[in-house]
Amino acid sequence: MSKRIFIVNGPNLNWLGKRDAALYGALSMEQVMVDIQRRYPDVYFTYYQSNHEGDLIDKLQEPLELQARGEEPIAGIVLNAGGYTHTSVALRDAVTLCPVPVVEVHVTDIAHREAFRRVSLLTDVCAHSIIGHGTDGYFEAVQWLLNNK
Repeated sequence: MSKRIFIVNGPNLNWLGKRDAALYGALSMEQVMVDIQRRYPDVYFTYYQSNHEGDLIDKLQEPLELQARGEEPIAGIVLNAGGYTHTSVALRDAVTLCPVPVVEVHVTDIAHREAFRRVSLLTDVCAHSIIGHGTDGYFEAVQWLLNNK
């Protein structure tokens, strides 16, 4: 079976490509996913986006459920938690529980944004972080997972 990777986006990322293109870029997540699948044709991607914290936690717990059922594990998760990066202890706990590597991605450089965005509750519990590389960060995260699994 080919490798499987989850790409999980948090709140407001459904507006990627439509919201403040000067800051977030002009590509929609749908376009990014088409390009990712083209670049990695042998990888099975599951894309998930939610504006709801609990739904994101459920998605991060899915590898635990796969493991418990003895199913083929996924290679890892690319996570852009959006605004929950800075506020969600519960999401942090879900990453900590995750039995596969989680790569944190942010389209913008959060270290150079508003003060409340500069702290990530996820960075130190993620396997790797890619911050401020635009939508290319998703490609870099996938490559990191493939190289480190």
